[in-house]
Amino acid sequence: MKAPKILAVASAVDLDFRYGCTPAWWQLWKGLYEAGADLIVTPYRGRPIETPWWRTAPNPAYFEGESYARARDVWARLKGDRYVRRAETDPGDTDRFVREVVWRWVTPRWRRHLDRLVERERPDAVLVFTVPMAHFRGIPTHLRERYDVPVVFYDGDVPMSLPEFGGMDTGFNYYHGADPGEYDLVVSNSEGGLERLRALGARRAEAVYWAADPELFRPLGVDKDVDVFFYGYGDKFRREWMRELVGEPSRRLEDVDFALGGEDFQGDVGRARTLGVIPFNAFNRAIAAARVSLNVTRRAHATVRASSTARPFELAMAGAAIVSNPVEGIETWFEPGRELLVVRDADEATTAYRELLGDPTQAEELGARARERALDEHTYAQRARRLLELVGLRVKEPVA
Repeated sequence: MKAPKILAVASAVDLDFRYGCTPAWWQLWKGLYEAGADLIVTPYRGRPIETPWWRTAPNPAYFEGESYARARDVWARLKGDRYVRRAETDPGDTDRFVREVVWRWVTPRWRRHLDRLVERERPDAVLVFTVPMAHFRGIPTHLRERYDVPVVFYDGDVPMSLPEFGGMDTGFNYYHGADPGEYDLVVSNSEGGLERLRALGARRAEAVYWAADPELFRPLGVDKDVDVFFYGYGDKFRREWMRELVGEPSRRLEDVDFALGGEDFQGDVGRARTLGVIPFNAFNRAIAAARVSLNVTRRAHATVRASSTARPFELAMAGAAIVSNPVEGIETWFEPGRELLVVRDADEATTAYRELLGDPTQAEELGARARERALDEHTYAQRARRLLELVGLRVKEPVA
């Protein structure tokens, strides 16, 4: 059987940008390789990074992309902040001017670049991973009509990427000025977001949830040096839950060590100490060194049913004792009370921490059940095969 060839256009490949989806894309692409796919990755931002699991093609608009990023950084500093931030509501079409510039200078360059790649590689499908959809206006239709190749858009940020949730802090609102109907398929990390994607024009929309690679996330025999641990890219959209799961409990439990990995926590985190950014290669160890690990899902994902984020799957695969804020549809992936604990306020969080920290065996068994479920149902090898099936590409069955 001939290996399916996929041309992937990625928002970024470089982990230094700290885009939330990039580590997940790496794991998914590795899963595609393990399923037998031949993958060529070309980044929309940054330089290409070759690995044992995929080949690369250059970024045809590297200079333009980095110039825009530097300009945004300067603008943020002039406003006295580290980041240009969007409001936590629909800001309207704020990208119109940038979009016009992109259509004039960047989109034609990407069209020529993809023409050359498709002509050379003759892929079985083109997959676009979380690139601002409006920036590729006209390209999917052109590729399909000229080369008879299916073009798929994979949005890993639903519902945060939707207009009503304010778009992304990268500075782009994906769907203003875009036509999802240009794509043969729109893949989403959210089951609950599919209806909205269809309303925006998607002809076909399907869900593929996030997962975790068991080779990257696994239990480690390290000393436990943190009691309650959370890692995340800031607290936007989840400050109320950071207060309930971290801020208030940390004040009540004065003998418990709360630690936060990441940066840009602007809300109430109480007594929690900050660890700073944790490199991805050290993340599994940080989870293993914690007695309790928190899943604090942003409001958008928590309220739109079965909108997956990477964190619960990573924590579960690492065998962590997970305590989570309420997430609509979390039972789709894990059984509350058996594979993780869900708490509704600071009182319940405080009680859960006391019980798990007071009974390490209970915490260990909770984590073991979560890992067993993750191994059975939530690996990227499984997600990769699901994606290939949706695209209509056949691969050999895995060897038992």
